[in-house]
Amino acid sequence: MLFRLLRLILIITLVVSAPLSFDAAAQGLGQAPAGLVADQQKILQDLTTKTDNLDKKIQQDGEDDSDLVDIRLQLEELSHKALNSALAFRSRLGEINARLEQLGAAPAAGQPPEPDIVSGERQALASEKAEINAVIAQAQTLSIRISGLIDKIGNMRSELFRNLLTKRYVLSDALSPQVFSDAKDEFDNFYKAVSSWLSFAFKFKFQAILAATFVALGLALVLLVGGRRLFGRVFEPDPTNEDPSYLSRLSVAFWSTLLPTLAVGAFLGSTIFFFNYYNVLRGDIGFFLNALATVIGVVFCVNRLTNAALSPRLPNWRLIPVETGPARWLVRLATAMAVVISVNTFLSIINDKMGSPLSLTIARSFVATIIVGVILILMAMLRPFKAHDGSWRPWPAWLRYTSLALGFFTIIAALLGYIGLALFVSLQVVVTGTVLVTAYIGFLSAQAIGEEGAFANTSVGRWLSANSSYEDTALDQLGLVVSVAINVMIVLVFLPLILLMWGFQLGDIQAWAYRLATGITVGSVTISVTGILSGIVVFIIGYFLTRWFQGWLDGSVMARGKVDTGVRNSIRLAIGYAGVALAALVGISAAGIDLSSLALVAGALSLGIGFGLQNVVSNFVSGLILLAERPFKVGDWIVAGDISGTVKKISVRATEIETFQRQSVILPNSNLINNAVGNWTHRNKLGRIDLKVGVAYGSDVKQVHATLLEIARSHPLVLKNPEPFVLFANFGAAALEFEVRVFLADVTNGNIVQNDIRFTILETFNNEHIEIPSTPRAVVEVKKPKAWPTDDDKIEADFAEQEQAKVAAAEAKLLVKPRKSKKPDPD
Repeated sequence: MLFRLLRLILIITLVVSAPLSFDAAAQGLGQAPAGLVADQQKILQDLTTKTDNLDKKIQQDGEDDSDLVDIRLQLEELSHKALNSALAFRSRLGEINARLEQLGAAPAAGQPPEPDIVSGERQALASEKAEINAVIAQAQTLSIRISGLIDKIGNMRSELFRNLLTKRYVLSDALSPQVFSDAKDEFDNFYKAVSSWLSFAFKFKFQAILAATFVALGLALVLLVGGRRLFGRVFEPDPTNEDPSYLSRLSVAFWSTLLPTLAVGAFLGSTIFFFNYYNVLRGDIGFFLNALATVIGVVFCVNRLTNAALSPRLPNWRLIPVETGPARWLVRLATAMAVVISVNTFLSIINDKMGSPLSLTIARSFVATIIVGVILILMAMLRPFKAHDGSWRPWPAWLRYTSLALGFFTIIAALLGYIGLALFVSLQVVVTGTVLVTAYIGFLSAQAIGEEGAFANTSVGRWLSANSSYEDTALDQLGLVVSVAINVMIVLVFLPLILLMWGFQLGDIQAWAYRLATGITVGSVTISVTGILSGIVVFIIGYFLTRWFQGWLDGSVMARGKVDTGVRNSIRLAIGYAGVALAALVGISAAGIDLSSLALVAGALSLGIGFGLQNVVSNFVSGLILLAERPFKVGDWIVAGDISGTVKKISVRATEIETFQRQSVILPNSNLINNAVGNWTHRNKLGRIDLKVGVAYGSDVKQVHATLLEIARSHPLVLKNPEPFVLFANFGAAALEFEVRVFLADVTNGNIVQNDIRFTILETFNNEHIEIPSTPRAVVEVKKPKAWPTDDDKIEADFAEQEQAKVAAAEAKLLVKPRKSKKPDPD
């Protein structure tokens, strides 16, 4: 009775509280996201204000390309935030649409009205959806506006670049005597700025300068000493090698350019970094020092490249087969051209920061472009090759005419007043040419390393071959990996440099890298390079962790526990497959790929797997059964049909069996599951072998039985328990048949035991005069054909004598023939 009363009270409570809770849920459903809508509206208002400010800044700084790039980066960030603001309502909109679909449409006219609770909930959901759609529309409008501003910046930058190349300057003012006085004033101002900074730095920042300098020098020494110890054989040519290979020359040329340049760049960058860290630099001096570091880096790189490719001191290491004298001149001219362009760039930064007159800028650029043009013409006029008759030959026609065309074009453009165009061409010839030549040498080096057997002949390959267990095949595959790595490194290092030289700003490269990293949307699919690389890295880490855990568990745990070899192999394989599968799933998730889409793909392929891949699936399942049930293990001697041998490896698809003829047979696992398989060493290696022996009729069978039993018992490998047994098997057609049955502790030694026992039987039966009969065989006489006569003359003479003898005999017979007697004549 009490339980019934409690149940009634509980039912009444639920009935009374249900409408209240339903109303509260409906109100909460309409009011809960109100804070989210307000937050996103506030975010969009802030984004709109920032967009308005950037729009004004575009109009003010429209003449500076670098400022426009910075503004574009800020606009792209604002666009990304606006998109995130719109996406914040995705889950909520899904819930609202699902709930509205559950509620259904409002009743039409003439139909019974629905409850007020349902109509109120539908109205609240519709109102909330309208608010969310308004915020999303605001975010989309802002995103469209930002996209328009980004396109506007792109058009403005293109116009600035065209104006830079096509603007014509008047040279009369630039070549007037006033330019010299302006240059002198500019130098005095620059000297005063630098001297004042030096006096300030030495008075108040002397310890910081010393600390920064010593740290930078220490880093430089570490790079130089460590680099020479680690990579000395790579980028230093061997003077004793009189005939280096083409791969060696390419590698030395590439790495002797890249590694020292990176070392110098690291030294200069660290110096500037530590000066900024200790507050040694001020604004203008910082710009000057950065420009000076760039000048030093460019000149050093060009000088290293030309010395590496032309090698004036070591002709055997020369990539281009020019003579030594022209090689020296080419190195000097290329370095001089780099110095001219670099100094001009450094002076342009000084002119910009010091506010120099335009005439001084034009005069400086005019002189620099004329010098570069003259150097290009001088390079084209060189005769670097020597013919067999001793005459000097010029460059190939295409190279000579290209250099002449660039040189004359630069000079003519400068003389006509197109200073920007002439300076741009000069800069591309020096810097872009250096970058392209270095990258081309790197590509050739990577291609040469990737060829078959090439990596093993390098110094690194020889070191690995001598100090590791890598075989030639592994070294060849490692060479392919190194080749791909070098190609990727060249693209990542030199492509941004080329883009910077062709007018792109660092912000452009950052924006492109950001787009590649965050993802490129193609339809409904978003491809993220960072995500893919992250997934690959996660999978590689998981793979190597699995292999390490396999080795540790097998070598340290199961080996110490004296676990059976087959059990160890099964556990190792199971852990390997599980670990790789787990690493693949985690890698796919880290790459940003939705596993539900993979489930859909797997479901779509299930029908094809059922029909087209049923054998593969059958073998896979059979492999799992073999690993779980373990009817045989690695090392067992099995017989499967006509195949007999030792199990070497059990995988999920097939089992590798090595026959006694050392033939590896790959047997599908389904054959081992569906057919009978004999295992000689399943639980242990104890086994019995049988030997058949036949003796002649009339032999003492008891003596034979005792002799065979004694021979079996005397063998050291035959077990005493179970003891050997000799069976008088049958009265054969030609012999009395016996069987010797012996047990062995290791049945794999059966061939040895059979061989020994047969030898002993033959020897003992021979001593005991016991005959082992053999099946009689018919003797077939083979008629030998008459030999072909070797002396034809003798045969002919014998034949003639025989004929003459026959004739003589016939004549003699006629002579001795009796005549008939004649009757006497009558008287």
